[in-house]
Amino acid sequence: MIMGLYEAHLPVKNLEVSIKFYRKLGLEFAWRDEDTAFFWLEKGKSWLGLWEGKEYQTPYHPSLRHIAFRVTYQDLTESLKWLESIKVEAVPFGRRTSIEPFIRPNQGNASVYFNDPDGNSLELMCHVEVPSELKHFAEKLSLEDWENLVSSKLK
Repeated sequence: MIMGLYEAHLPVKNLEVSIKFYRKLGLEFAWRDEDTAFFWLEKGKSWLGLWEGKEYQTPYHPSLRHIAFRVTYQDLTESLKWLESIKVEAVPFGRRTSIEPFIRPNQGNASVYFNDPDGNSLELMCHVEVPSELKHFAEKLSLEDWENLVSSKLK
């Protein structure tokens, strides 16, 4: 029945500023009207809607103002350089102090975070194959620590 996510939405203060930002991320503009704009995430499959209005003042909570974009592991390893090249600052996740991408072995994914101009939380995220003996590992690990741990387990 369910095949994937068709759309997600974020509140924004200024549609023009947000359109420029999301274009800078490389998203393809789909359409707009007076107070909304849509960008294709996967053309013909899923898109992101931006809604101009005072709702952008809603305090951040991941259940309200967060989107994770799927990327490859290789892209994630290069994400900080890419973000810097388009003049977007990465931000630490939760209580972490590092902006470096990190692995969640127990979830089988890796992430790096940044914000849009209105403080909506954006994430670049990929699937990570986790050896069965490491799936219980709940600590968030840097990419380097993860690769070292996996290579030591495979020896």
